[in-house]
Amino acid sequence: MSLNRQAGFASGWVQREARRIQKAITLLRPGIPGPGGVWADIGCGDGIFTSALYALIQPDGEIYAVDRDQFALDALARHFAASYPDATLHTLRADFTHELNLPALDGMVMANSLHFVADKAPVLARLVRLLKPAGRLMVVEYNTSQGNSAVPYPLDDTSFIKLAGQVGLREARILAKIPSSFLEEMYAGIALAR
Repeated sequence: MSLNRQAGFASGWVQREARRIQKAITLLRPGIPGPGGVWADIGCGDGIFTSALYALIQPDGEIYAVDRDQFALDALARHFAASYPDATLHTLRADFTHELNLPALDGMVMANSLHFVADKAPVLARLVRLLKPAGRLMVVEYNTSQGNSAVPYPLDDTSFIKLAGQVGLREARILAKIPSSFLEEMYAGIALAR
């Protein structure tokens, strides 16, 4: 590949990632009270929502990025070091369906991670114990009840509200919805710890 084509490819990738981060910011913004706080991105994957979260809680916010994929975590750490050198980012390689060793959290983002969990209630109940009183759980999911190989155990918006109540959260509501090229629509929901 020529240098011009490589530069064009890299530029296209950066623009695509910037659009993905902007969509993530649109979904998260209504649930983030302002800068600061200790937050976790549970099942962070490639870090699109970690980057969006940082954009909303900087400059004093602290993020714990949790995923079981060490390669993804290493790439995320490199991205943050290059793009946000003053950010406080901790990476933790772990399976979030098991006990996590994290500090008390002001908030937690779970973007496209709960749809990989068949029995959501016990996992979520364990996770919300990490939240401080009135801490925020923000869930981003595809708004569908029909699973497939990429979204095996979907969590539509109505099911999220019900699940939040089952695990002892309060004031569960849907904050935002955006169109998605995959499964038509995504939503952001929030619920508060007691």
